[in-house]
Amino acid sequence: MRVSVSWLREYVDLPADLPTGDLEQALVNLGIEVESVVDLRESVTGQLVVGEVREIEELTGFKKPIRFCRVDVGAANGTGEPQEIVCGARNFAPGDRVVVILPGGVLPGGFAIGARKTYGHNSAGMICSAKELGLGDDHSGIIVLPPDVSAKPGDDARPVVGLDDVVLELEITPDRGYALSLRGLARELSHAFDVPLRDPGMAPAPGGTPTPAYPVEVRDTVGCDRFTARLVRGIDPTAPTPSWMAQRLVTAGIRSISLPVDITNYVMLELGQPMHAFDADRIVGPLVVRRAEPGEKLTTLDGVNRVLTADDMVICDDTGPISLAAVMGGETSEVVPGTTTVLFEAAHWDPAMVGRTARRHKLFSEAAKRWERGVDPAVALVALERAVELLTEHGGGTPSAEILDIDHVRPRTPITLPADLPTRRVGVEYPPARVVALLEQVGCTVAQGADRLSEDPGAVGTASGAGVALSVTPPSWRPDLTDPADLVEEVVRLDGYDKVPSVLPTAPPGRGLTPRQRRRRAVAVSLAERGYVEVLAHPFVSPELADQLGLPADDPRRPAVRLANPLSEEEPLLRTMLLGPLLGILKRNLGRGHRDLALYEIGAVFHPRPGAGSPPAMGVDRRPTDEEFAAADAVVPAQPVHVAAVLAGDLDPAGWWGAGRPAGWADAVETARDVLDAAGIPDERVEVRAAEYAPWHPGRCAEVRVDGTVVGHAGELHPVVVAALELPRRTCAMELDLDALPPTPVTPAPTVSGFPPALIDVALVVDDSVPAEQVRRALEAGAGELLEDVRLFDVYSGAQLGEGRRSLAYKLTFRAPDRTLTVEEAVAARDAAVAVAAERLGATLRGA
Repeated sequence: MRVSVSWLREYVDLPADLPTGDLEQALVNLGIEVESVVDLRESVTGQLVVGEVREIEELTGFKKPIRFCRVDVGAANGTGEPQEIVCGARNFAPGDRVVVILPGGVLPGGFAIGARKTYGHNSAGMICSAKELGLGDDHSGIIVLPPDVSAKPGDDARPVVGLDDVVLELEITPDRGYALSLRGLARELSHAFDVPLRDPGMAPAPGGTPTPAYPVEVRDTVGCDRFTARLVRGIDPTAPTPSWMAQRLVTAGIRSISLPVDITNYVMLELGQPMHAFDADRIVGPLVVRRAEPGEKLTTLDGVNRVLTADDMVICDDTGPISLAAVMGGETSEVVPGTTTVLFEAAHWDPAMVGRTARRHKLFSEAAKRWERGVDPAVALVALERAVELLTEHGGGTPSAEILDIDHVRPRTPITLPADLPTRRVGVEYPPARVVALLEQVGCTVAQGADRLSEDPGAVGTASGAGVALSVTPPSWRPDLTDPADLVEEVVRLDGYDKVPSVLPTAPPGRGLTPRQRRRRAVAVSLAERGYVEVLAHPFVSPELADQLGLPADDPRRPAVRLANPLSEEEPLLRTMLLGPLLGILKRNLGRGHRDLALYEIGAVFHPRPGAGSPPAMGVDRRPTDEEFAAADAVVPAQPVHVAAVLAGDLDPAGWWGAGRPAGWADAVETARDVLDAAGIPDERVEVRAAEYAPWHPGRCAEVRVDGTVVGHAGELHPVVVAALELPRRTCAMELDLDALPPTPVTPAPTVSGFPPALIDVALVVDDSVPAEQVRRALEAGAGELLEDVRLFDVYSGAQLGEGRRSLAYKLTFRAPDRTLTVEEAVAARDAAVAVAAERLGATLRGA
């Protein structure tokens, strides 16, 4: 939000000589983030003057329209002769007064202005737009001064366009919607500097009349609990927006459109109440406020034809929807240049409904931004009266005596606050009298029990406030105050965050990281060392993903938790496996030109608990009991931590040294082994078997077991899945459940032998259905204690071996801890290993 300090001073008596740094610090202390403080007096240097356009010559023969202008700048240029300026804007004519920066001046951003020849003419200076002066984002045309501006050619233009002011750009948090208005900011600053506040929201306003200003029916009093309206007839449709109002709107980043529309925007900035102006002569029949019918259509003011849903609120006449309530009006009832009868509407809408509608239609208007953060329901009639006054003052017309006010607003519920709760929560002594004073400063009504407190603040209970309960009713403009914790935060905020001591908690005794944390870090380091890049995917998936991955109808990974308020309607489910979102990231990176990718993610997946019911309601006034925790935990989805990795392209790159090696299913299996090794699972407890499991290829899929329990799968993705997700052929992946792994056993220190090893290679011929893992285990079982290591180094199949046969070659390392092995001992151990493999698997020595 952008706001000028001069406008703020109309409502709060800020010190006259207040430095901008002190103003910024005061806002920060109040919890309002300051994006920037711009002193407009220093943003433009050099001569910025008012000019009057004398002549315009249209230049032809160029790609875009160009105009050669002669502009009277008085004596500012030292000669008194008209200044020659080339300009591309089309929104001005001879006789208009404009803003001119002469050569030697510098615009915001360090843009220096000089005299030069362009488009065949000399141009000395520039006719400025609001964007070029840093006053807003409008660059569609230059600034044309309205007739009510008394400045003459050659006068300093800074006071005319508002460049003699200080502009604050603020970032308002979602819970502080009241601060999106001059009224709210002025109230905050009155607290900070302890100065009087003139609250424009407390201005007197007439109430509703028995006869409504216009026939209106509100069918949904939850989505719209207040609707006010008033007519103004006979306005001058040519009446311009006063320059001071247009200037303030431009400074706030809002484009000036027409007098009635500008007034609604001005009142919104001033009071925080979004409004809408209808052309009453274009409305057909009475108005109805209701939920939209699914499939209804409305063309909004931005020219987009929108298809509505049953969650949208609309304002309708006899022709159908004419406004997307609280977000944007429709084209059929908008104020047009010939409008003479205006119907002002100021209502109060459900914030949740507005937020969902704005996101659904991707229409984040200034009005919607305020509604979803909360608007004061008590200010509607004040805003209506303010808009009517401004329109009749500057546009003529006669306001109707009838005022519509349909009011279904529920009164605020008092909050019970122990007077000593701020002290107990924050650790700073807040006397009860101070707590009461600060809450009343916010606008709360504070009472002790059922009785109103005495005017003497010392009458509130004991000095510490122990045992004293305050009944606090928040003001209508603070919908964020709903429980005692919110009131405690207000007390601390207004008393000063700087008074809260910064005390670091004492670290609890322990061994640092938990075993689960150590395992997770070890796995991440292992994958990174193998060349994998970690990614973090959103845990949201679409309902179609299960079909794309080819999951069977009865697959336990199909049921998923549906979010009540998803970020995207296209992805409303929580993932039940990491591979879905991870493959989406792989596809995105491939689409951006990357060919060889190895990605991994470690994160939680979510499995619903069918029939778990609803969690118990737990407040914030006390710590939940163990039983409440257990009941809530029983409803929360199971969230085991998984690790997944995907491979595409070459694992070893090609280059001058030779061809590369594409990633294959065996690399995914080996990655799974490395993960288990990093997790501290001994190799002898790991078993890899062939399996069929979606979304992997049925002939190139392995299930990974630890102590006989399946903990994950690895291999090449199914061709149908690869085609559905538009991934490269032979894309490989693995996914393991880290939480399913047993605790890391205590590993004894290895015995290091100083004697030389005996190295023997064996090649065994087996059926190609026999896994290499089973052969390796048979060799280990038969070799005995002398075997130090066994490693597969070659796989061969050919006609000479026979149909359905293959050769597996292993390197065997033998070593004794206390002596040098003889050839006979090593050969005997090898023969024993081969004998067990032959007995278990029918293996034969190749060439024997």
